[in-house]
Amino acid sequence: MQSLQSALEQQISQLESLAALLDKELHLISTRNAEDLMNLLQQKEQTLDAIQDTDAFLNKHYQVQMSDTQPPAEAEALVARARKILEQCQYQTQINQRAVEQGQLRLTHLRNLMLEVRAKESLTYDKSGKPNSGRSGSGVQA
Repeated sequence: MQSLQSALEQQISQLESLAALLDKELHLISTRNAEDLMNLLQQKEQTLDAIQDTDAFLNKHYQVQMSDTQPPAEAEALVARARKILEQCQYQTQINQRAVEQGQLRLTHLRNLMLEVRAKESLTYDKSGKPNSGRSGSGVQA
């Protein structure tokens, strides 16, 4: 059976791996490398599953045990360290989310600019000289 300290150290190691993956994810988002980003997302999902499994193990085996006694100071320090890394991961996730949103806004803006250019290219004038963006020559039959 795994000790409390080794389980917490494993959890910290997994959280540090997640933090590294989140940093790499931000880089891939900014470089728009879709293929590598998809591979990274699979790694991130596996890491999150491992974190969840370790967390469930800690809750199941040690929550009951620690309810009667005061946890050791080493365990308290490890829990505090794990929480700090978790907060950093949550913050990095928010940054990554904003980067994705900004990228989507840039793509939407570019799309709108392209539609405007296309509309200007298809601009014609009617008999009175007023701009008409409709189809020209609709009455002509060949």
